[in-house]
Amino acid sequence: MALTATMVHLQVTLSDVDRGVYEELDLRVARHPSESARYMLTRVLAYALSFEEGIAFSKGGLSDPEEPAVAVRDLTGALVAWIDVGAPSAERLHKATKAARRVTVFTHQDRAALLREVGSRPVHKLEQIAFWLLPPAFLGALEPHVGRNTRLELVRTDGQLYATVGSATVEGSVTLATLTPADLAR
Repeated sequence: MALTATMVHLQVTLSDVDRGVYEELDLRVARHPSESARYMLTRVLAYALSFEEGIAFSKGGLSDPEEPAVAVRDLTGALVAWIDVGAPSAERLHKATKAARRVTVFTHQDRAALLREVGSRPVHKLEQIAFWLLPPAFLGALEPHVGRNTRLELVRTDGQLYATVGSATVEGSVTLATLTPADLAR
């Protein structure tokens, strides 16, 4: 018998001071049986911290290798932004940069591992990909507070991220990194 996805309902009050985005998000996230809580949280943070008109989680879910975890489409349905999570392969990033005007990766993975993967083959427009590094300790501290129905306050200001669930507040930095061929040569 196949396992089904678990539905997680997150009501997010987003105050992204760094981008000037303030929204109330009512998210219903299908957590795939093979998806870790940390990965799901990274996916939700990628959505919230990239929020703009036309953003949506992938319709095919995590099992569709042809789709990003999160996408931004314009009114015609054209892909504007490919937003991936974790440590996508160099091949996937190469494809993404050819398919979308903007490519962003939110990762909780080790930067060295990411560099090894991205350096394994050429990636089109590598220097234009934005890599947002989320501290694993931040996600680890947030995980126990997120259940199937959670109200989350999320504030990003000056590169710091504050997540409040109930009376618990977790703080961490969100660091933007870009990679160039010179980074891979080191």
